[in-house]
Amino acid sequence: MTAFINTPAFKALIGLVIFYIGLKTFAGGVKSMGNSEDLQSFIIFTPDMMFLRCLVNFQMKQIVALVSSGVLPLPSAIAAVLGANIGTTGTIWLAGFFVSDGVPTGATRQIALIHTGVNALMAATLLPFVQPIARFVGKF
Repeated sequence: MTAFINTPAFKALIGLVIFYIGLKTFAGGVKSMGNSEDLQSFIIFTPDMMFLRCLVNFQMKQIVALVSSGVLPLPSAIAAVLGANIGTTGTIWLAGFFVSDGVPTGATRQIALIHTGVNALMAATLLPFVQPIARFVGKF
């Protein structure tokens, strides 16, 4: 029995169970706040908040919980994920500043530019299709 408990598969399974319980607990707490006007006015994303969406990096479990509780509409969640993906490019620029002792140069700059460009291009390409993507994902 001890050999089974020490296997990586068992530990991964226990981790998934704990994650699921935490996600359900979080979703239940958010669901109880779903009718709060203050919370809804804070979470509703408007186009003029695009820069804020790029800076805020939501964790996927929080977005899933907000969508499942009905507080955050699915199209807004998809747009938030696209914005968070662009926001992650700040990490590579920050690392570039530390590696290059200032503005990134050479390969560091190329990597940061490509990472930022690909994420921005992906968001710009997918943003017009947020509604069809939401309808497709909503079927599941």
